Amino acid sequence: MEKNQSFPDRQRLSIVTAMVLLAYSSAAFVRIPQNSISFQIPGFLFEAKINFFTIISIVVAGISAAGSDWVISGHPNLGEGQRWHHWILPALTALVIGVPLNSIQVSAAWWVIFAMGAVLFVIVLASEYISVDMQNTLYPLAIVSLTVVSLAMFLVLTIAVRGAGLRLYAVVSAIVPAIALVSARILNLRLMGKWLIPWIAGISLIVGQLALCLFYFPIKPITFGLILLGAAYALISLVANMEERNEGIKMWVEPTLAFLIFFVLSFVL
Repeated sequence: MEKNQSFPDRQRLSIVTAMVLLAYSSAAFVRIPQNSISFQIPGFLFEAKINFFTIISIVVAGISAAGSDWVISGHPNLGEGQRWHHWILPALTALVIGVPLNSIQVSAAWWVIFAMGAVLFVIVLASEYISVDMQNTLYPLAIVSLTVVSLAMFLVLTIAVRGAGLRLYAVVSAIVPAIALVSARILNLRLMGKWLIPWIAGISLIVGQLALCLFYFPIKPITFGLILLGAAYALISLVANMEERNEGIKMWVEPTLAFLIFFVLSFVL
């Protein structure tokens, strides 16, 4: 097979995926009492609830990051460059998969989510592998796949944290780092390796502020998630258009249409 058509080693891909799925499937049948960590400061009570599944999700994210590095290390065109940015989306995907799995009891729906999560995880790992080589004929498809999956993971996370009835600080503290990672990777892919730290910080701040405002509105979790997703995608698209030197109406059409579509969908759905 030609190098520009290379796919990840099946054995490595299978081992990493199996480790992630085995951890989640095993954790679903382990019952350990939930613990709470809390401390009081003047005018504010911080409380975090931690269960076994929460710990497993964090561990699985670490396994996914290490596993993605192992899979990508076998790429023939990897070279000596940094590859830490290829860890971001696999780790985030593995972490977010655990959110709905932790929210519902083991049932047919649980196994459907489990299977869909497995497919998404494999797609992300394979796409990250392909994205190493910009000359690969599948590189554009890999960019689209990573962009779609990362935005889908962000949507799942926002809906889950809103639907879980968490307090404001917990919702914002989950959303802001997630959108920072998602926007950083999407912009890095779209702009051929650029890291726009000031823009990423700005996007995270705006989305975080919007989440703070929407938190006090009596809206459904899916409405909350779709509005934030529309704003996030619009901002990412706007920054990318500015960096690509698009001018006039071309710069504003995609961000504006994207936000309007997601905003309308948030209330229709």
